[in-house]
Amino acid sequence: MVKKSSSAKSSSARPAILANQDQFRELVTRVLEESRRVGASDAAAEVSESQGLSVNARGGDVETVEQTRDRSLDVTVYLGRRRGSASTSDFSDQALRDTVKAAFHIANHTAEDPCAELPDASLLATDVQDLKLHYEWDIDAERATQLAIRAERAAYDTDKRIRNSDGASVSSFEGHFMMGNTRGFLNGYPYSRHSLSVAPIAGRGNGMQRDDWYTSARDPKKLADPEAVGRYAAERALSRLSAKRVRTGKFPVLFEAPLAAGLLGAFTQAVSGGALYRKSSFLMDSLGTQVFPDHIDIGEDPHVIGGLGSSPFDDEGVRTQARKVVEAGVVEGYFLSSYTARKLGMQTTGNAGGSHNLTLRSRLTQDTDDFREMLRKLGTGLLVTELIGQGVNYVTGDYSRGAFGYWVKNGEIQHAVQEITIAGNLRDMFRELAAIGADRIVRGTKSTGSILIPEMSIAGQ
Repeated sequence: MVKKSSSAKSSSARPAILANQDQFRELVTRVLEESRRVGASDAAAEVSESQGLSVNARGGDVETVEQTRDRSLDVTVYLGRRRGSASTSDFSDQALRDTVKAAFHIANHTAEDPCAELPDASLLATDVQDLKLHYEWDIDAERATQLAIRAERAAYDTDKRIRNSDGASVSSFEGHFMMGNTRGFLNGYPYSRHSLSVAPIAGRGNGMQRDDWYTSARDPKKLADPEAVGRYAAERALSRLSAKRVRTGKFPVLFEAPLAAGLLGAFTQAVSGGALYRKSSFLMDSLGTQVFPDHIDIGEDPHVIGGLGSSPFDDEGVRTQARKVVEAGVVEGYFLSSYTARKLGMQTTGNAGGSHNLTLRSRLTQDTDDFREMLRKLGTGLLVTELIGQGVNYVTGDYSRGAFGYWVKNGEIQHAVQEITIAGNLRDMFRELAAIGADRIVRGTKSTGSILIPEMSIAGQ
């Protein structure tokens, strides 16, 4: 894929998307026909185009402006159980023919793979629902800079101890695609993703602390107010001042909601087809087994209107559907593409490309279980608000991460905590999960409240 970007101190007009869905439909159709003509037994193609604007401001002035424009046509041809792929950013007739020939040549020299095949036609999406995944944002570099500066200024205005910042950023991303295959699928849609973030620094000298906050949505009207984002980011940075270490021991741990989404992601990774067929997961053969307590449910709903993880079909054109991944703590489904499903002797779950709008819930959660109530449930222990480094072994489930957070005593935050490590095993953490808060937050394709684990090892002083 060819990517063009630029950085500048001045604003410039935002480029417009060049092609439309009808043109893309024609391109895909031509590529599939050409694939058949050269001798492919099957073929799949996707054409896409996107544009992005990203502005970073720091110290009340624009720091960088980056505009991106991507377009690509990807084709995969099959010769029985052999396949080859090629791509181009040139949509001319000759380039399309050359790209198909390149993919065909690769397939000719590739070993057979018994699992290399397009999805069954009966599984492909036909009646595609409009999920409202594209919202245009009429914004240029100048206006984006103003929004970023407003967010950063709000952080500075919160308290005199906010003396510096890593800046604020505004980004807008839009695109559209069309994909098809020789088994009858041909569809696509436009999409968008917009965000605003700010990262203030509190204190001075060796006592400086940094934190950040962001807002993200497909619809720019649903982004949080820049001043609100700046103030909250500043409050988070200020609360970290005078952080200290705590003694080593085993204590209950409360994962703040944004980090709790990472634990949900760890489960998703462990029951994904790639990890399972490679036998590199601690949750091998977990289908139908109790992994969480019986009050825990995990649902997947790909059809949330405007959802960041919504899609009417997956990356192979397989229709998506709402389902229960975990019910009463029991694993009811994996995350499989056609290829990984065949490797496991199973059927695709419509998850080529990843999960869709996962929600982690506890049947014990009450509407009153807000963040303060979750601190009371924690009692005396550690509230974790930041994780550092990569310390997850998906083969064994061992979990060890550097962390920053707050020491809580009798349900009340006492002081910030730094230079610690938290450790446990994901199998035990999942099985012993005690509570999920009503302080629900959406981060990407995942939604959860804060998560309380009854005991983890904390390495401090």
